[in-house]
Amino acid sequence: MITPAQCRAARGLIGWSQRQLATAAEVGYVTVQEFERGQTSPRTLTLRAIKQALEHGGVLFVDENGAGPGVRLREKTKKSDKRK
Repeated sequence: MITPAQCRAARGLIGWSQRQLATAAEVGYVTVQEFERGQTSPRTLTLRAIKQALEHGGVLFVDENGAGPGVRLREKTKKSDKRK
């Protein structure tokens, strides 16, 4: 699913606090806090909600590819020029 480090990095990329992530994912603030510290392993549904909230915020999760899992920002889509 996602790692605590990916969660912290993803929040950093989009400038969200732990509270903002908790609100967006509809999970408890303490859940996010303890997960990012590595103190707990949330249920699969909770991790999925956190991941989906971050993806909706513009983050792409990179799976293990030899250099470890990571995150990056999603490319912004270009708006078509309607002034033809």
